Amino acid sequence: MSDDNGSYDESYGGPESENYNSSYQFEDSLTLQDSLWDRVRDGFNMPDIDSTYTNKHEQWYASRPDYVSRMLERSKKYLYHIVVEVEKRGMPTEIALLPMIESGFNPKALSTSKASGIWQFIPSTGKDFGLKQNYWKDSRKDVTAATQAALNYLQKLYTMFGAWDLALAAYNAGEGTVARAIERNRQLGLPTDYQHLSLPDETRNYVPKLQAIKNIIFRPENYGLTLNEIPNKPYFTTVQAPNKIDAKLAAELAGISLEEFNALNPSFTRPVLITENSHQKLLLPTWAASNFTNNLSGYNRPLSNWHSYQPKRGERLGAIASQFGISIYELSATNNLKPNRNLIVRRPLLVPASVQSGLTRPIDVAAMAQLPIEIPVERESSSKSVSISHKVKQGDTLAKLAKRYGITSKQIMQQNHLKSKNLAVGQVLQFEKQEEKTNNTTSQSRGSKTSGKPSHKKTTASTKTRTSTSSAAHKKTTTTHSKKTKSTH
Repeated sequence: MSDDNGSYDESYGGPESENYNSSYQFEDSLTLQDSLWDRVRDGFNMPDIDSTYTNKHEQWYASRPDYVSRMLERSKKYLYHIVVEVEKRGMPTEIALLPMIESGFNPKALSTSKASGIWQFIPSTGKDFGLKQNYWKDSRKDVTAATQAALNYLQKLYTMFGAWDLALAAYNAGEGTVARAIERNRQLGLPTDYQHLSLPDETRNYVPKLQAIKNIIFRPENYGLTLNEIPNKPYFTTVQAPNKIDAKLAAELAGISLEEFNALNPSFTRPVLITENSHQKLLLPTWAASNFTNNLSGYNRPLSNWHSYQPKRGERLGAIASQFGISIYELSATNNLKPNRNLIVRRPLLVPASVQSGLTRPIDVAAMAQLPIEIPVERESSSKSVSISHKVKQGDTLAKLAKRYGITSKQIMQQNHLKSKNLAVGQVLQFEKQEEKTNNTTSQSRGSKTSGKPSHKKTTASTKTRTSTSSAAHKKTTTTHSKKTKSTH
């Protein structure tokens, strides 16, 4: 989502979203249907939108049955929870399908504008809605917390604009963008409904794209597609866990794969799950919850194999990896560093517990939580980051500014969350450029963020971003949340 407004009503969401309890009552009166798809169809309540864009998206999905199947398979873990939350608020169930166009239901999807999670929140909007982001955890990827935050935001937007298509447009482009478009039409005496507004291409495609998904879910046979069956019952529940436990061990105690564990708990960014509180909550498949609780009660060995290590002055990453008997790749991934043996790290690192007394120390959870998510490292020769502020003047264009400051137009757009190349006189742009320098510090970017907003459209390693080979309509939408990542394949 885009953050072009900056002012959010706290009554629509706050830190309490972190403590959301996702357990369900199985005897829910709303679970009479055997299939979750029947329940979703019964809750469709948004007016259909008649748009020339819709058919393009229908054809796009219909021509990619493998992609659709993978997306629906991922949704099995999360869709029941979202449908329940949507129904609790009296919202149309079309809203529960929104993550399909936001992220393809990939909880690790990350866009180029750093929007993250199945609902694609950019960092600032996530914080506004109570989604904490620190060294240990990124709650934008927390399925239950992010769902609550997204629905809070959508309800706020619906209250502001009075129509779901306008609320969705604002979710994608930012409430300020939609409000200005409405005001322009009002002054010109033109209709102010969604289809008559002058909006960014991505946003004009956004609601039709959801309509295409709705049409496919309603009658998949019309598009030569088959829906993966999803039972109308909870896939996961919450369990209470110790305040420090390795993710790998938690998965083993539950009797599930680490991949399954991470899919349900994607907000944890380190191999050790840790909190300052007395305990923490984890999501597990409903059938695995009792396994975890029973096995944990009888487990009498250390719950974590990770400690903290403070590198010595000038100590290189390769030497640290050798010292602790860990590969440079695992050490780098654990600490969000590139696997460069010559990196000189100046911040505490997570390392395997050492048999050598005094070499490591217990993890200081609070102190490490304050570390920047991107860890500064020192190179013998690298570049330094220079911050630039520019107030747009008459005649300025992105191309001219890029040439003037030695940075690309794309970088200026990404760093300022711009949704188009149009600039307004008086607009202030903030961006950074790298200047070569000897003995300087550089900021290492987060190791991959699942396709880190690579995913959103370039999902880096873990997410695959929507192919931009698809129609322009499928060109990455930058959401208000984010600048959306394309649905990852």
